[in-house]
Amino acid sequence: QVQLVESGGGLVQAGGSLRLSCAASGRTLSMYTMGWFRQAPAKEREVVAAINWNGYSSYYADSVKGRFTISRDNAKNTVYLQMSSLKPEDTAVYYCAADPMRLRIRVSADAYDHWGQGTQVTVSS
Repeated sequence: QVQLVESGGGLVQAGGSLRLSCAASGRTLSMYTMGWFRQAPAKEREVVAAINWNGYSSYYADSVKGRFTISRDNAKNTVYLQMSSLKPEDTAVYYCAADPMRLRIRVSADAYDHWGQGTQVTVSS
């Protein structure tokens, strides 16, 4: 089992930046494709970005392309989400998740077996 803990959320003004981190323990992160998801109040959980096991391939939701960057450091067992040019509509609880299908990226939340507890990101206008 892998345990995931997110950090780095907070309150930021529109146009600002935040970097989320997801630290893993229990198993090596290189065994997993990693994803960042978010859920706003009264909305479905949606994928934000995902990255395959070695970082060579990534996926971004259209709503965040050009503003967010996902990366990973397998030596540190950590995945990151750099968020820039933040908008009020980015406000949500952000979750990192691990998919054991490490060779390709899947964007459905159902594919991800392990989840962190989430970190709140609030963007004020």
